[in-house]
Amino acid sequence: MIRKTILSAVLVAALSHITLAQTKLQTGVWRGVLKTASAQEIPFNFDVVNATGKQELYVINSTERFKVTDINAKGDSVFIKMPLFDSEFHLKHTGNTLTGQFIKHLGEKDVPMDFTATPGTNWRFFKSPAKGNHNVQGRWSAIFGEGAERDTTVGEFKQAGQKVTGTFLTTTGDYRFLEGSINGDSLYLSCFDGGHAFLFTAGISDNNTLTDGKFYSGLTGKDVWSAVRNENARLPDAYSLTALKPGYKKLEFTFNDLNGKPVSLDDARFKNKVVIIQIMGSWCPNCMDETAYMVKYYKKYQPKGVEVIGLAYERTTDFAKSKQAVTQVKNRFNIPYPLLITGYTSNKAETAKSLPALTKVVGFPTTIIIDKKGDVRKIHTGFSGPGTGEHYTEFISEFEKLTDDLLKEKS
Repeated sequence: MIRKTILSAVLVAALSHITLAQTKLQTGVWRGVLKTASAQEIPFNFDVVNATGKQELYVINSTERFKVTDINAKGDSVFIKMPLFDSEFHLKHTGNTLTGQFIKHLGEKDVPMDFTATPGTNWRFFKSPAKGNHNVQGRWSAIFGEGAERDTTVGEFKQAGQKVTGTFLTTTGDYRFLEGSINGDSLYLSCFDGGHAFLFTAGISDNNTLTDGKFYSGLTGKDVWSAVRNENARLPDAYSLTALKPGYKKLEFTFNDLNGKPVSLDDARFKNKVVIIQIMGSWCPNCMDETAYMVKYYKKYQPKGVEVIGLAYERTTDFAKSKQAVTQVKNRFNIPYPLLITGYTSNKAETAKSLPALTKVVGFPTTIIIDKKGDVRKIHTGFSGPGTGEHYTEFISEFEKLTDDLLKEKS
């Protein structure tokens, strides 16, 4: 009887160990692949690590490591909740791989993409890319779209061997940390940030010309592009794209904060202060880059007489759903300044309608700088995040000098 009891205990322990093993992801670097509706593959890498009593993973894009902690594994099922953008993975262990879907929640609908991931794979596009003699490092003038929809952007790339990193800068922000490689006479770049999946491909005609470019975004987004090397390529002045309508000097609004309390620029908290208005959304990757900076900025300048207000334009007018999404952002970045639910959607026309003093809203984020008298002094469209290197540091220097100058003025 005792021997049977001991044997049973050993079997239970062994089975428990097997079950535990099934609930753990293999540590190390994986290669994940999202599939578009047109069967294009958008690859990225992530690193699984064992933390204290749990597992974490880091999505890798160039020098960025995006931390994810909400991993729930039971039996052969794995559920990964992304910390931003209201998205998640529903997966199953199939042999050594993970298969399933990446699901992006968009207001009133869900958009799933098929997904597979393989452990022990640190290459992104090609295990052994075909050698080529091309070098794309430098600055490029790129054109996306065709006809009336053409849009000029600036591509900036770095190359080490066949590995390429960089980004595209646009008037409304940048495509963040792109990573990829040259394979023969072709260029491949991708990025995944937990909510947005991008794939760029192009042929390399020579070291000065990129042709037949294709851009894939998410499940169905698709565009064409081309580029020529141009070390003098520049975007329009970000302070020139949005302005106040004639006759306006001030901005007026009243929106509810996350607790449902109305907040207005007329509130005593903002009197005789330099006030920064951040037009943003929980769905917007460049807004997240700006928010990460703005939290640091606020801690530095709030004691000197600066206040910041975030105006959230979500994918739904439902206050409860918007609050849930914005609260996730607040918690992720430990945002100390008020975030207001505007009740308007992320449609640019809706955004402009909510702030009738503005001529238009070109993109997210848009940042409005108000002086101590309550007058709008500058409006900045877009945000060049840390993936843009020197453009990010130049913006910080310029923005903080402007703040210092406004603080010196009398109210």
